[in-house]
Amino acid sequence: MSLENIKILIISSSPHKYGSVRLTAEVCKRIAEYLEKAKAIVIDVYDLDIKPCRGCVSEDVKQCKLPCVYEDDMRKLYEIIEKSDGMIFISPIYWYTVPGPLKNFIDRLTVFENAIFIDGRSKLEGKVAGFIAIGNDTGAVALIQNLMAILNSMGVAIPPWALAYYESEEPIIENRSFMLDVANVVRGVVTMAKVLKGIEKPTYWYRADSEYLEHVTKIFHQVHNEFGIQRTLKNRFL
Repeated sequence: MSLENIKILIISSSPHKYGSVRLTAEVCKRIAEYLEKAKAIVIDVYDLDIKPCRGCVSEDVKQCKLPCVYEDDMRKLYEIIEKSDGMIFISPIYWYTVPGPLKNFIDRLTVFENAIFIDGRSKLEGKVAGFIAIGNDTGAVALIQNLMAILNSMGVAIPPWALAYYESEEPIIENRSFMLDVANVVRGVVTMAKVLKGIEKPTYWYRADSEYLEHVTKIFHQVHNEFGIQRTLKNRFL
């Protein structure tokens, strides 16, 4: 089986088009494709119509099933998630947790987990997840551990080195440790997906050699420069 069959969905959640969260999401996509040889799709939940979960499962467990009662953007996302081998969540820190649009997305995944009672198996079982939190203040670990508990409770596998976080007002491209951790979140998710598919049995997971760090740093700076140009053009024509 080709490594290119590994498909990763990168879910960011920021209202800031050219901020650190969306920048990191684009970096993750390029690392997945160029360094880890996987296919990647990036979405941001702020760009989508995702309604709050209405809690059908609490009224009748058999009513929480596909197609969801809402006809919003989650319908197409369900198809993408089903075809994905892994997900990477990238979130800003909103009072020790995720912003509302991402919480809506996660709550709406209940229909996949509840497939246990419809089809006998969670539709998320065996998929892989990684987590990245970025903010100017504390709360990253609380955010990540909450997401880990939720996703694992839905049947998702959590690989080694599945988290990266940054709690500083300084630009993320000035922190090589964070950039390397981000790359290894991507690497961990892709590697675990390959393990679960029987493609590979890795001898190690975290990669910290100088060649890898050089590639990762270059990707971060390329995306940072591109975002700067786009931000300048946007402001010029406002």
